[in-house]
Amino acid sequence: MTLTEIFALSLGAILIENYIFVKFLGICSFLGVSKKMDTAFGMGMAVVFVMTVASAVTYVVNKFVLVPLNIGYMQTVAFILVIASLVQFVEMLLMKMMPALYQALGIFLPLITTNCAILGAALLNITNELNFIGSVIYGFSAGIGFTLAIVLFASVRQRLILSDCPKAFEGFPIALITASLLAMSFMGFQGLKIW
Repeated sequence: MTLTEIFALSLGAILIENYIFVKFLGICSFLGVSKKMDTAFGMGMAVVFVMTVASAVTYVVNKFVLVPLNIGYMQTVAFILVIASLVQFVEMLLMKMMPALYQALGIFLPLITTNCAILGAALLNITNELNFIGSVIYGFSAGIGFTLAIVLFASVRQRLILSDCPKAFEGFPIALITASLLAMSFMGFQGLKIW
């Protein structure tokens, strides 16, 4: 891959095809963990790690196990097993190294296993016929896009706590309106067709 292709792939995954605001994947953890900036950033970094490593491992599993054995129909099951193993590793690592973040993420950390954004990245790597390097770059960039989305949303939600809004919109309703406005702003990047 050339540097231009890498840049185009990264920019596309971060902005043009953002998993939260454009593809609407991974919304559960996005809405659940975005009340505070530090937990949002921690979740984003966990997703970046899992998505990057999952993209690399699922490429290898698909290329050297599923395709040679002619069992490509088992992709989803195999990919979910890989992702679940990686999430268990991240969970043990956070429990040992950062117990405060582990407690703050709560139930949403194991939910990364079923986070459709991570499975979506793994499946899109195969669908787009990316090579190993392209798969890793796409997984990492998609994770950065997820982190950008969740951190932006968390910063807005923290400011909304101090704002005056009608009683009917307090809490979750104003969060959904804010998320929709952010999604509309990211749709502006759709005019950029670079890959």
